Amino acid sequence: MGGTEHLTVQREGATLVLTLNRPEAKNALSLPMLVGLYDGWVEADEDDAVRSIVLTGAGGAFCAGMDLKALAGKGMEGQQHRERLTADPDLHWKAMLRHHRPRKPVIAAVEGHCVAGGTEILQGTDIRIAGESATFGLFEVRRGLFPIGGSTVRLQRQIPRTHALEMLLTGRPYSAREAAGIGLIGHVVPDGTALEKALAIAEQVNACGPLAVEAVKASVYETAELSESEGLAAELKRGWPVFDTADAKEGARAFAERRPAVYRRE
Repeated sequence: MGGTEHLTVQREGATLVLTLNRPEAKNALSLPMLVGLYDGWVEADEDDAVRSIVLTGAGGAFCAGMDLKALAGKGMEGQQHRERLTADPDLHWKAMLRHHRPRKPVIAAVEGHCVAGGTEILQGTDIRIAGESATFGLFEVRRGLFPIGGSTVRLQRQIPRTHALEMLLTGRPYSAREAAGIGLIGHVVPDGTALEKALAIAEQVNACGPLAVEAVKASVYETAELSESEGLAAELKRGWPVFDTADAKEGARAFAERRPAVYRRE
């Protein structure tokens, strides 16, 4: 199991929990954090025992965005990881889910600040829960910057364009309730319970057929920008093989016998 000084990895049953762990900086993204994140996504992809991923933050914050000073190497922090970025200049985009999509469902558990790069990473997750005091926003334009983590592309595909443009062009903060109202997150829970809720949803995912779950997730993203006819054709191509798996047969037997299914990814 991986991890770095700014990213902890923990197993909760079939769920891999990745925790942004730099609370003194509201979990601003550093090189060690990005390396740990990318390694976590790869670990989840490669380990069939992992059926879901939960991404959260330590110390009452999710992520306050990119620490540009740390990433540029202005200090000694994380220098032992710099060779990873040199070897793979795309590593930070993969870590932020801009250029990588894990096969397993990713559930975000947000407390506190989830702004700038934090909101950009959020858009790469699949299911999103937030504590009621959480704050969201893309602050880049207020600083004369561009939200280059994918938000000008993804946000308008995830929430209505008028809301996406308001968030992008004003750079203002959004409460958890407002973020839920525009569809950016799915659940608002009492402060301090976002991780608990995320793990509960993960358990529901983990109880389902893993091959079916992965195929459904892949189909949703593959067909998002296709025409209806193209999307339906792609869905059949992705979905029909699932019916021939041993997992599908086990699911049918378990339903008929009124017992929990035991899936083996076969």
